[in-house]
Amino acid sequence: MQDNNYREEIAKILIDIKSIKFSFKNPYLLTSGLKSPVYVDCRKIISFLNERNIILEHAKEYFKLNNIEFDLLAGGETAGIPYASILSEQMQKPMIYVRKKPKGFGKNQQIEGSFKKGQKAILIEDLATDGGSKIIFVNALRKMEIKIHDIFVIFYYNIFDFKKSPLFNMDVKIHSLCTWADIINFINKNSLLSDNEIINLKYFLSNPEKWRKENE
Repeated sequence: MQDNNYREEIAKILIDIKSIKFSFKNPYLLTSGLKSPVYVDCRKIISFLNERNIILEHAKEYFKLNNIEFDLLAGGETAGIPYASILSEQMQKPMIYVRKKPKGFGKNQQIEGSFKKGQKAILIEDLATDGGSKIIFVNALRKMEIKIHDIFVIFYYNIFDFKKSPLFNMDVKIHSLCTWADIINFINKNSLLSDNEIINLKYFLSNPEKWRKENE
C-alpha cells in the first residue's frame, strides 16, 4: 500500500537528477524576467528511464488509492504530453492532448485526438505553481464537453492559497506526488543545504516578491 514515503523517494529523485536546483549566490533568471534561488525543471525526468518509471508507477498507484477515475488522459502542451503518453500506454486508456491555443490553420483545433462528448478526462502536466496556467486547458476541454475535475502533476509548489486561485471556483482539484514541503523535509533530513540556505529558501517561498526586492 502506498504511504507518504513515496513523497520522500520522489523528492530524492528530483534533487538527484537536478530537476530541482538551487543557486543562492547567483539566482536564476526565469523566463518571466524575475529572479529565483531555485529552478524547477520536471521536463528532465523523461530522459531518466528508471527514475521516470518509478514516478509513473507511483502515479498509477495514486490514481488507484484515491479513486480517481477517468476515460481519457489529456496531456497539456507541451510538458504534459510525454507523461500522458506513457501512462496511456501502460494503463491502456486513450489519450488526447490540449494546445495552449488553437493551432490557427486547418481545422483550428485546440484538442488533438479522438474523444466523445461527456467523457471524463484527467489533465496531466509536469508541474504547477499556483495552478493558474491550467485554466486554459480546463476551459478548452469543457468547451468540447469533456468532463474535467482532476489535474495531476508530478510537482506542485503548494505555497499559494488555492482558495484564491481562479481554479478554485472551477471545481477542479490538483493532485501531486511531491511539493516544496516534501523537498524541504528531504533537504533537512539529509543536510543538503546549510541552515542559512534553508532559511533563505523558506523566505523566498513564503514571500517571493519581498525576497526579490532584497536580493536585487
